[in-house]
Amino acid sequence: MALIDANRAQRRTRARLVLINVVLALGAVLILLPFVWMLSLSVKPENEIYQAAIHFLPEQWDFDNYIEAFEFGEVGTFVRNGVCVTLTILAIQLATVIPAAYVLARKRFRLEGAAFALVLTGLIVPQQAVVIPLVLPFMTSALGIFLLRQSFKAIPQDLIDAARVDGASEPYILWFILVPLVKPALAAFAVFSLVSHWNDFFWPLLVVNDLQLATPPLGISIFASDEGGNDVGPMMASATVIVAPLLIAFLFARRWFIQGVTLSGLK
Repeated sequence: MALIDANRAQRRTRARLVLINVVLALGAVLILLPFVWMLSLSVKPENEIYQAAIHFLPEQWDFDNYIEAFEFGEVGTFVRNGVCVTLTILAIQLATVIPAAYVLARKRFRLEGAAFALVLTGLIVPQQAVVIPLVLPFMTSALGIFLLRQSFKAIPQDLIDAARVDGASEPYILWFILVPLVKPALAAFAVFSLVSHWNDFFWPLLVVNDLQLATPPLGISIFASDEGGNDVGPMMASATVIVAPLLIAFLFARRWFIQGVTLSGLK
């Protein structure tokens, strides 16, 4: 009887796993479908783009859209600008977020609770609300402080005390002992920061008045017309080139990203 019950439980477990995998596969298809369609449009000639029938593989492969995206759209300039902007923002944020998270995680002071409450409040404030009054609204990140604070708190205090006994200074403990231990959290925050600012359209729209300084989302808008976009092919080609660096970066950092989000307790 016990053997029969065990077999039934095993079959139910297998059926549950199959159902979960099917649901996840369907979800992945739904998420990836727009990207596949974008790639399909980027290699179609104009006459196929506006056909009523939907087919993912083009009847005639046409890479002129990519040539136009680089020559007329200057997508290479936009990608270069995007890399410079996002990496600069990330470097500035790490320089401010890491010390702030360390202080909130390991130091005790009178306004500690109020300071952490301000950080949590910053998580619910939309970016658009601070863009206008602040000259550099992205110098720090409430999300980054929260992520790293959770990771710093998970490090045993004995390790820090041992470093102090050995004569290590607080900056040395932070940057050379603790920071290497929270690489997954740093990778998770880096992915969030890079994706957010790479895709940001609102802030560059306010501050950039020269197309040569445009970031990818702002630069790609030159293909849009008042009717919603006549140059669909070059626009999709540009979008493919712009999305590719994010996909490559995530593939390289996915293990640290998942581990960092898990250890930080972020849902």
